[in-house]
Amino acid sequence: MLRRTLLAAGAATLAAPAIRAQQGWPHGRTIRVIVPFPPGAVNDLLGRMLAQRLQDKLGATAVVENRVGGNGVVGTSHVVQSANDGYTLLASAFNTVVLHLVTPNLPFDPMSDLDVVARTGIAPLVMVMTPGRPQTTIAEVIAEAKAKPAEWTFAITSVGSAGHLATIEFNRRSGANVEMAPYRGTQPALTDIMAGNVQLLIDPAFALLPAAQAGRAKALGIASARRSELAPELPTMGESGLGDFVFNSWYGIWAPKGTSAEIKGRINALMADAMREAETRQWLTSRLVEPVIESADEARAFMVSEEKRARELLASVNFKPA
Repeated sequence: MLRRTLLAAGAATLAAPAIRAQQGWPHGRTIRVIVPFPPGAVNDLLGRMLAQRLQDKLGATAVVENRVGGNGVVGTSHVVQSANDGYTLLASAFNTVVLHLVTPNLPFDPMSDLDVVARTGIAPLVMVMTPGRPQTTIAEVIAEAKAKPAEWTFAITSVGSAGHLATIEFNRRSGANVEMAPYRGTQPALTDIMAGNVQLLIDPAFALLPAAQAGRAKALGIASARRSELAPELPTMGESGLGDFVFNSWYGIWAPKGTSAEIKGRINALMADAMREAETRQWLTSRLVEPVIESADEARAFMVSEEKRARELLASVNFKPA
């Protein structure tokens, strides 16, 4: 009897690791990828890519939930409050790291209440002008805006966006000090650019270049270190006299604070593999988004630097959340 008991105990011990592995993440539960913006945006498409990868490569059931509201606050807050078990993830963008700088009474700090999993892509910003103005270069715009400041206004697609911060930097470097008018999203801002109600806008290239290529806006420069292969005629902001003016919108994946390093590492590796594939790279670059492959630690360090730059730029104009 004792021998049989010991044999049974030994068999159970040997089986335990296999059982734990079988019941480990992901196992038997749906992974929710929260996108804090409407369907169709780049971060939404990247979130859907993540969900598809989780299903194809890990055999998990994964769904995307668009939890929209408050310039990303609603969806982000939901992830912050979720269990850190790997079954709730956030697929969002640049504004995640500045939410606490531009939102009054925000009940969380995304820099300390979320874990960075990966950065997935970057999208350079471009500057466009209403097509009715005669200027064709940034230098001409700066000169005219300094001479007649009341005739120039920058549209801002949302407070705390990459374009908002790039506009602050443009004013600082150029000395033009063009007035800014906030909008609720790219489309209404671009509509007013095309109609001539506002004159200037800085936003991701994928959102603005189609209008410029169709003649409904005038593209002036791209805020990247080098010219884009998809718009080689567009000078960089540096070529336009603004020095090392490099601003991107970018996209990433976060998890609730305290999510295990193993889970974060597996998701990071999963997305890195996707970004190495020729089909994925072509799909992204055709949308003027550059794939990113880096560790969670590298992504975190980058985001810390972006938050620092945003904080300094907002302070330079005495910005107060309202």
